[in-house]
Amino acid sequence: MSNEKPYRANVGIALFNRQGRVLIARRFQDDGPEIILPGHEWQMPQGGIDPNEDPRKAAFRELWEETGVVSAEYLGETDWLTYEFPPYVGPAHRLGIFRGQRQKWFAMRFTGDEREVDPLTPRNGQPPEFDAWRWERLDRVADLVVPFRREVYLGVAHAFERFARQEAG
Repeated sequence: MSNEKPYRANVGIALFNRQGRVLIARRFQDDGPEIILPGHEWQMPQGGIDPNEDPRKAAFRELWEETGVVSAEYLGETDWLTYEFPPYVGPAHRLGIFRGQRQKWFAMRFTGDEREVDPLTPRNGQPPEFDAWRWERLDRVADLVVPFRREVYLGVAHAFERFARQEAG
């Protein structure tokens, strides 16, 4: 049964710009049980935590791997949140051994120049996951992600709403 599988340890990043909007990127292909659906291709950066890796360090690494961003400062983090993958009947996949993801989300403030954002360049041997990016209001992001992530995104929006209201000085 699916609920006997473990959750994959994962981090998510809500990267806020100076206007209090978050970076979202458009996934351009499915990744095993991490499917995309028409009209729900957008998400914030997220990725797995390596064995014995500190979650905060994993968040900065994943942000760089997926977007090229290194100019970010830590603002805060959530408790652990979980979501389950939808049923998956495709070929064997590295994520197929997991029930879903157990995530710790990190709020960060982008301190660089937008030219730094580059989701298409492969980093650390990882292929690009995104083909476009933009800044979006945090309270709108849950409507843009795949439905199986929606509750987590609502929780992240609630936990980080204060950062969406703050402008960097």
